[in-house]
Amino acid sequence: MAALTSRRLWRHRKQKTQQDIYGRIIIKLTPPPHRLLLQALSALNIANPATGCQKTIDFDDERKTRIFYDKRISAEVAVDSLGDEFKGYVFRITGGNDKQGFPMKQGVLLPSRVRLLLSKGHSCYRPRRTGERKRKSVRGCIVASDMSVLSVTIVKQGEQDLPGLTDTTVPKRLGPKRANNIRKFFNLTKDDDVRKFVIRREVQPKNAEKKPYTKAPKIQRLVTPVVLQRKRHILNLKKRRAENAKEAEVEYKALLAKRVKEAAEKRSEIKKRRASSLHKA
Repeated sequence: MAALTSRRLWRHRKQKTQQDIYGRIIIKLTPPPHRLLLQALSALNIANPATGCQKTIDFDDERKTRIFYDKRISAEVAVDSLGDEFKGYVFRITGGNDKQGFPMKQGVLLPSRVRLLLSKGHSCYRPRRTGERKRKSVRGCIVASDMSVLSVTIVKQGEQDLPGLTDTTVPKRLGPKRANNIRKFFNLTKDDDVRKFVIRREVQPKNAEKKPYTKAPKIQRLVTPVVLQRKRHILNLKKRRAENAKEAEVEYKALLAKRVKEAAEKRSEIKKRRASSLHKA
């Protein structure tokens, strides 16, 4: 038994199969006893969608992060107990990773790791080939002490500013690209020319001797005279094809009637010949 390594022990610690809320068969894995020791959630990856900032904060005291235990992804948690600077803040849980780096998956209602057969469209998996499916280890969506990092977003801002999260704003690198989105962004009407309002960005060339220049995105779904002309051309082609099909149908029916008439005349002529030969005999 002493020769049995921890890796082999971990391999054989498969428990009974279960089903998640989607009806998929899952195999529940429990970590070995030596890995259950000294486990605690120690870091929060906090994102602020309002400013575009993101920051990872480490907590030495495990008791502070216990407020997240037994909570699920998308749950909102008041974090006053994290410290005085977090007073009034409300966080929403968006995901996380356990100590071995396996990601949390929404919909798996377990606080442990499971193996799911994943395909294209599922989170935590990117297929390499068309139609490929693979059984991958993922963690359930319930927070427990075996988490290393928990990802959260700020839903409600508190009294004090958090340095690096609420006191600064990270501007977006690129502006809107679609014509309708540009109209919404600048509150334009359909009569306004969208091309004048495209957000350009300055590009610094690698060669220091050259002057910086600006680049603008190609506007998508922009209605121009060329687009309208192309649309009219496509409609005209459709009409022309329909007319040609009708003419071909008329010609085919006339030819078919002619051939049917010829065949009927031929059959009647053969009958007449037979009748005359029988009459002579």
